[in-house]
Amino acid sequence: MSAEISHASGRRMVLAGGRAHPALAEAVADDLDIELLPTTAYTFANGELYVRFGESVRGADAFVIQSHAAPINEAIMEQLIMVDALKRASAKQITAVIPCYGYARQDKKHKGREPISARLMADLFKTAGADRIMSIDLHTAQIQGFFDGPVDHLWAMPLLAQYVRTRVSPDNLTIVSPDAGRVRLADQWSDYLGAPLAIIHKRRDPSVPNQVKVHELVGQVEGRTCVLVDDMIDTGGTIVQAAEALFDNGAKDVIVASTHGLLSGPAMERLRDSQICEVVVTDTLPISEEDKFDKLTVLSIAPLIARAVREVFDDGSVTSLFQGNV
Repeated sequence: MSAEISHASGRRMVLAGGRAHPALAEAVADDLDIELLPTTAYTFANGELYVRFGESVRGADAFVIQSHAAPINEAIMEQLIMVDALKRASAKQITAVIPCYGYARQDKKHKGREPISARLMADLFKTAGADRIMSIDLHTAQIQGFFDGPVDHLWAMPLLAQYVRTRVSPDNLTIVSPDAGRVRLADQWSDYLGAPLAIIHKRRDPSVPNQVKVHELVGQVEGRTCVLVDDMIDTGGTIVQAAEALFDNGAKDVIVASTHGLLSGPAMERLRDSQICEVVVTDTLPISEEDKFDKLTVLSIAPLIARAVREVFDDGSVTSLFQGNV
């Protein structure tokens, strides 16, 4: 395989991968039938990062893929440095491929004197030299407007929903939003699978992270298999509490489907020890063997990213990947 893809017009594409999730970068490269750009990357004793590319990228369309995995700030900084290196090496166009966008939950001010860190992230990538951003299931769609340039917002729901369809009959299925903020996502699932929708109403204290209180359930779940849908699972507290509310209201089974499996802190134990029968996530973030458990199913997101990269390079339509549903 070559380290680049070329057009008859003379345009060429290179794909670079960071160290945060090398398995995903390799999988995307395999789907594109290309080798990753040779890269030297290491960390100095004081924590500073160094990156150098081993081949010329002059005039190339460069895609640099890095998921913002823990340690998140190191992953972000490494990708920014990679973008800067590509800009200074005269790449023609640079696309930052960010399967899981860091700081996405800080997309607005809840109280005075707070930052909007998701906007800061977009500014940093623009300043570093990124012409375009590609990401999957941003926490809120408004983040697309933070970046002054094209943003390809990919959608993992069809992949997750098609898998769920193989596990449960839609006739006895209810899609559940764990809070008001995910209603739009749950509604898309409901339309896609032809299943009714239920909503869990909760309150979150903005001064206490990762803690919620379930208040009431709207919708019919008794005797049904419920699919709890969310964009990410962090510590697992919200999802497990939502699942308990569903079982308290007579749900037969609960499946959790989420794009980003952060699985921080006690998440693995909470999910493993809960009544949830299956947790389905994609591999936008690395999940170590130690963090995997019997109920966990991890689906590959690489084919979706590879198709989107190819569409961008070929000046095609990323929207066509979702048949207009974006």
